[in-house]
Amino acid sequence: MPTKLIQGLQKLNFPQNEIERLAPLMESYISELVLFNSAYNLVNTNDREEIAVRHILDSLSAARHIKALAGDRDATIADIGSGGGLPGIPLAAALPQYNFVLVERMSKRCAFLENASAILGLKNVVVKNLELEKTPAASFDIATFRAFRPLDNKMLKSLLAVLKPGGFLAAYKARGSKILEEMGALGHLPQDYKTIALEVPFLTDTNSGDDRERNLVVISK
Repeated sequence: MPTKLIQGLQKLNFPQNEIERLAPLMESYISELVLFNSAYNLVNTNDREEIAVRHILDSLSAARHIKALAGDRDATIADIGSGGGLPGIPLAAALPQYNFVLVERMSKRCAFLENASAILGLKNVVVKNLELEKTPAASFDIATFRAFRPLDNKMLKSLLAVLKPGGFLAAYKARGSKILEEMGALGHLPQDYKTIALEVPFLTDTNSGDDRERNLVVISK
């Protein structure tokens, strides 16, 4: 019986050869998260299947949308406040044609990110021990983040500052109603943003209410 991870990759329409490549990498990554979770507080569970669904498949649910934003260019994609590497490490594994920078302010988590990237053999990942506000301006084509606190004007300004002209923010968010509330609270509402519904296997396709809704908010610079 295929695991939820493999079934989920199939539901996300990854080609079979990609599933055969990605699944072992993500299994190894899950093992590293479980091994170091108690010391570094990386995820909110040690259950491997729950990590696979709520963290790995959730991160990968936006892979095709981020690929569409990056296009054919030699894009540099940042994971801001990377923590345990989510969504950056799954995305870097799934999109090896792009360069990923994991920006994390806590040095001990940076050590975990470097170790995990090395174990997975991710040659397209660089870890930066930086706060968002100290990240050099115009560094990235795309900046993504997940489990970030709600956007406010100061944070939005800092996030837009690290993007190159024509770049994109790609924020993993939950309910659409909360997104409208959050965006509406900004003093200068971004004129050019869109919300993309994400389908996360075994999460958004269950009948457990809108608390399982997932969306990607894309803001253009």
